[in-house]
Amino acid sequence: MSFWANAVEATKNVVTEDEFEGAANRLVTEQVLYAADRGSKVAYGLIRDFERDFKRALDPLGYVVRVNSQLRYACAIPKHVKSSPLTVDQTLLALVLRKIFDEETRSGHHDENGEVACDLVTLEVKYKQTTSGRELATGGKLTTLMQWMRRWGIARISEEDGDQFGRDADQPYVVIIRPGIAEVLGEAALARIALFTSPEAEVDGLDRVVTSAAAEGDAV
Repeated sequence: MSFWANAVEATKNVVTEDEFEGAANRLVTEQVLYAADRGSKVAYGLIRDFERDFKRALDPLGYVVRVNSQLRYACAIPKHVKSSPLTVDQTLLALVLRKIFDEETRSGHHDENGEVACDLVTLEVKYKQTTSGRELATGGKLTTLMQWMRRWGIARISEEDGDQFGRDADQPYVVIIRPGIAEVLGEAALARIALFTSPEAEVDGLDRVVTSAAAEGDAV
């Protein structure tokens, strides 16, 4: 009997083994799947309805599966991270977004999907405040960084899915911080933001901190 046989039987063979395997592969590859995203609703539904099976499938591979049915997302967080492939810019932006998300969520400034909208002016101000005056990347460099944030399932830009979130005419897009960021970058990472505020922080030091945070349950 194959691994997914019982799950397939539970669906009365409406869902195939390949579809279960495909959802599992997507979860590992994309790290966070949101039901609201185009092409992700079915995969999310399978993971939600068969959460125990997905946990059993991915646990031997070193992943913890978590499902938030209220905000309709599922994530696969690696248990062990030996090294951090992040650049300084990626690391800082991810942690600043995590800090903004935490502050705005505590204040109730999020939509029904748990997403927090942050315009570029606010992001720049928060970035400088958090990193002791470091300059936020702009233009194409920021767009490239945001592509990484989307790949990790923690943020996106508003124009990607045709939503505007009330953006101003002089701003090309609004940054949308997604609720999965609280899973991907947990409290350990948030607590370490203070370590990035020193102008003397070195790249190696940043890598060590991020790797340490990942080892305690955070991941990117």
